[in-house]
Amino acid sequence: MKIGNIDLGPRPVMLAPMEDVTDASFRLICKEMGADMVYTEFVSADALIRNIAATTRKLHIAPAERPTAIQIYGREVEPMVEAARMAAAAGPDLIDINFGCPVKKVAGKGAGAGLLRTPDKMLEITRAVVDAVDVPVTVKTRLGWDHDSRIIVELAERLQDCGIAALTVHGRTRSQMYTGSADWEMIARVKDNPRLTIPVIGNGDITSGAAAREAFERYGVDGVMVGRASIGAPWIFRDIRRELHPEEHLPELDATEKLALVRRQIAESVERIDEYRGILHIRRHLAVCPLFKGIPDFRQTRIEMLQAPTLDALDAVLHRIATDYLHIDI
Repeated sequence: MKIGNIDLGPRPVMLAPMEDVTDASFRLICKEMGADMVYTEFVSADALIRNIAATTRKLHIAPAERPTAIQIYGREVEPMVEAARMAAAAGPDLIDINFGCPVKKVAGKGAGAGLLRTPDKMLEITRAVVDAVDVPVTVKTRLGWDHDSRIIVELAERLQDCGIAALTVHGRTRSQMYTGSADWEMIARVKDNPRLTIPVIGNGDITSGAAAREAFERYGVDGVMVGRASIGAPWIFRDIRRELHPEEHLPELDATEKLALVRRQIAESVERIDEYRGILHIRRHLAVCPLFKGIPDFRQTRIEMLQAPTLDALDAVLHRIATDYLHIDI
């Protein structure tokens, strides 16, 4: 699959953009685990053009994580154009426009998935951003605002006419948020449209290698995107790659290797921010990490892990988990 001149190879798997998740360290680990392309946390156009430091830091891309997309969001044409130019100056491989974020603070203000209620404005923003930058521009969106306005098949054509290089479709409406099941039949209808010539990337409920294989073989998408299933488990990309590319003979990671990745995430989070905020940041990964699921009599230890106030305290808990529960040495 190619996006512009970026060749991602057959059946590529991407790391979805997620706020407070896809920081530089996490992107690099996912890349090492087999992600074919990664996306930054989504970047507010308004904050970027005001040079908010926390936002401008999101534009940094390490050479080893490429190809990387910077995703921007906003609700007005001029700020989105200016932000796109600033993002392009940071040297991403492509710029992605977020028309899919369902959270109230974004969609409720008319940005992200909120623009599914005003598709003409969405198209105006898209066309202006495509015209403003020299790098490929892609779009990530949802099926529609709600069940009664699933406009994605027609909308995909109109977005293509604006000049985008690829389209990612999350198989839920904004009203669904992240509940229920993703509608891959609807994603397949987008892909099956003979007028659509750009790559279609499917997103939603890709939680295993088997799910990724089904997305390609049953629904015919050009690529798949993994979001929440990667939180606390960056090795999912390796698991998916083992399923999609058995000829590579990749060994499955064991518990020792997975815990080493968790500890690396912790260390790099603390190094990137500071000890207090770095530990707070990493807790969302620890809370859902499948390595710690299903362990008998783990509740109290889990609370200690998620409440550890310092790096030394957290490391001590992880050592105890490794020895007493996982029966491994670290």
